[in-house]
This record gives sequence, structure tokens and C-alpha cells, in this order.
Amino acid sequence: MEDKKQEKSIEEAIEGVREYTARRTAEAQKKPGVYIKTFGCQQNEADSERLCGIAEAMGYVNVGAPEEAELIIFNTCAVREHAELKALSLTGQLKHIKAQNPELIICVCGCMTAQDHRMGDLKNKYPYVDLIFGATSPQKFPEYLLNTIRRREDAHESRKRLFFPDSDALITEGLPVRRESSYKAWVSIMYGCNNFCTYCVVPYVRGRERSRRREDILAEVSELAAEGYKEITLLGQNVNSYGKDLYNGEYDFADLLGDICRLEGDFWIRFMTSHPKDASDRLIDVIAENSGEGKTGPRIARHFHLPLQAGSDKVLREMNRRYTSDYYLSLVKKLKEKVPGIGITSDIIVGFPGETEEDFEDTLKVLEEAGFDNIYSFIYSPRKGTPAAEREQLPKEVKSERFAKLLEVQNSISLKKNRAYIGKTVRVLVEGISKNDPSALTGRSELNRLVHFKGDEKLTGRFADVIITDADIYTLSGELAEKNETNGSGDCAW
Repeated sequence: MEDKKQEKSIEEAIEGVREYTARRTAEAQKKPGVYIKTFGCQQNEADSERLCGIAEAMGYVNVGAPEEAELIIFNTCAVREHAELKALSLTGQLKHIKAQNPELIICVCGCMTAQDHRMGDLKNKYPYVDLIFGATSPQKFPEYLLNTIRRREDAHESRKRLFFPDSDALITEGLPVRRESSYKAWVSIMYGCNNFCTYCVVPYVRGRERSRRREDILAEVSELAAEGYKEITLLGQNVNSYGKDLYNGEYDFADLLGDICRLEGDFWIRFMTSHPKDASDRLIDVIAENSGEGKTGPRIARHFHLPLQAGSDKVLREMNRRYTSDYYLSLVKKLKEKVPGIGITSDIIVGFPGETEEDFEDTLKVLEEAGFDNIYSFIYSPRKGTPAAEREQLPKEVKSERFAKLLEVQNSISLKKNRAYIGKTVRVLVEGISKNDPSALTGRSELNRLVHFKGDEKLTGRFADVIITDADIYTLSGELAEKNETNGSGDCAW
């Protein structure tokens, strides 16, 4: 009953905004534009696709530059200070655009705005921002925007700007989506986080864990597969804890993956992010059963992103990670034994408060023993409101030196692993023309390695076999196998 009530409220708000955009369309002889800028993680990208879909349902058309828009949305990130400062800087640059176009509505939303001090900054220092709301309520966007429009049109209304803290964080199904890609898709399976790592702001800005119903997820993935999507990435702050809030242990992430792999279609599944403490043996078994050379149809890509964060047990305790380095390495060993050839990537934080030289050396030891294919490494960034931010911070030069050393060790490992691919054939999902070399195509292998090769742009969005001829730290280079040649109609011959 509550779902129906909310659905009706959303539809009424969308219709109300559509009436406004119809008037604007008649006046300007073209639809008003919406420009969305996304900061941060894949979950933010998925949220932006939903916000853009909602905007288009309300009568806006997606445009490529803020100067072309009548609605600008900045979807922000709060994981690191750099992302916040960049969002604030770009928001500052919108002032002159607003001066030139008084009809422009500027909206700032997402994780950054869920923090009281950043909400205050936007209220007080950016008076041309019309609408602010947090990360947990995209379903409220039509209502918020409609209220903003009505206030602006009401001559008796003195408060034209609107600020909304995060609402009840309900999950609303069926919201329109405008996907950026026609062959790669994000599918959020849950939202929020219960872990409260001492360095992380996510539980404070995205709320507690909330899982989507399995039938809704399976329906979305099935529809994407039927539409021809080749890569579907399941998203959650901790996908391994999926279902705990809904199914009381009777249905979990391993079950969901197994069900997805039984759906019809030619696609592979990725997922992120996994917390090591919740990576079960059964999950590893499901991955092993649904991956491997020569398997056709739906399968799980042999790539596991498993954040380590630190190799020192002392630092892990102070981070509230709830596992040890030995436990972590045992997971890596299991994955490599049960899923031969699997690619494992990780996140590592350098310079956590209190990290000693010995602690850092422990991280380097785990790095070498785990043999990661790649890492996403970060210098610790204090997040206001988190326990670690209150501790004494390490000097900047110490953190920078350790960061450089970490990259040096990992680059050596990555180069060795990549060179081992020379002469081998890898399956690649083609992503189109390379940004760095217009004469080449680029794509990602099953193990998430970036691959460059010569070929017809018509291969974009398809799987192709590439023979690797060269490698560096970050990429593989190769040549298309003969069976990938396209025929006269542009269809692959295999």
C-alpha cells in the first residue's frame, strides 16, 4: 500500500514538472536541457543514470555542456576531500552561467551534501544553487524539483531555494533510467553500509544497509540481457552482505549470483565491492562453478575486487576492518585455487593515523604475497565525523614517500603479470576507440585488464578475441584473432 502511495506521488510530481517543461519548450521551440556531472564511485554513476532518466521523463533532454542546460545536477562524492573540493570548485564556476540564464535551476546532490558542514557551505557560500538533497532519496527528486519550480514562480514566496536532508531512504523500484552505455550496465543490488570502518564516511551519508528484493534484481538483469547488454556489474557498498536485512540468512549474495547465472543471454557478471570478512566459501564455489575457459552464456567474470586497505593487523584493528592479514591471504589463496587464472585487485590506504614504518612494511609484504593484478591506492584523507579524523595525522611527506614506494612495488608486480600474457589469446569486451590512440580500439578482458588493438569500430559493444603481442604496467596490446573479422554487414563472423 505504501509503495503504491509513493509511486502515485512520484508520478504526480513528474507530471507537474512535465507541464513546466512543456511551457518552456513552447517558448523556446526546443526542449530544456539537463546536464549531469558525476563525482565518485560506480554507485554514484548508477544514481546519475537514474536522475537523468527521471529528468528525461519530466521533459528535459540530455545535453553535453552546462551552458546548454536549464537544469544542472552535480551528483557529489564524500569519500575523499579532493572529490569534495573539486565539486565545490566546479559549483563556483556555475555562477556566471546562472547570471546569463536566470531560468537555470542548479541542483547539488549526493554524498557530499549529506554532511552538515558541506550543506552549510552550499547554503551560505553558493546562493545561486537552487536545490540541495542527499544521497538516499533519488525517488524524491521529482517532488523536490517541482517544489523548487513552484516557489520560483510564486511572487509571494520569499524562500526560493530548497534544502533537503536525507529522507527515509526507501528503495523505490521502476524509476526511469538513462544508461550511458548500450552494452555495459550498472545494477544496484543494495544501498548503504553497516561496517563503520573508522576512516569511512559512507555509513553516515548513505545510511544503513538496504537490499533490493531478489525478484526485482533478477527482472532488471533479465531485461538487460534481453536487450543485448554484455557486461552487467552488480553494485553495493558491501555486496557480500546482500540479503541479511531481507532474508535472515535464507538467501544471500551467493544465491543471487547463482540465480543470475541461470538467466538467458550472452553476458558476463561483475560485482563490487566485497568486504573480506563476508566473503564466504560458498560464494567462492559459486564463482568457480560459473566461470572458466570455454563457458558460453551467462557467467561470472574471473575478477574479484577484494579491498585489503592495510597489511598490518594493528592498523586493520584500528580501521575496524574485522579481519587479519593472515585471514585475508587465506581468501586470496582459496580464490586462486578454486578459480584458476582469476584476477584479484584491491584497495590500499597509505598513511592511516598511527601507521608506523613497520606497519607499512607489513602492507608491502601482503602486497607481494597476494600478487594483485592491480591496486587502487590512496593517501589517507581525513573525513570529518569519522573516528580516524580525530587522531593525530602523519606528516604529508611521510605519506607521500610511502605512497610512492607502494606504487613502485605494485608496478613491478603488475608488469610481470601483464608480460606473462604475451602470446596468449584473451576475450575482450570492446569499448570503442582508444582515448589515447584514435587509430586503435580499446576494451577490457575478463580479468579487467585494459587491452588496445587495431580493429573496426563496429566491434564496439561486442566480445572479441585478441592475441596479446605486448604489455606494460597498465595495459595489454594485441591483434584481433582472425575469427573476429567482420563480414560485409558489419556482423562478427563468429
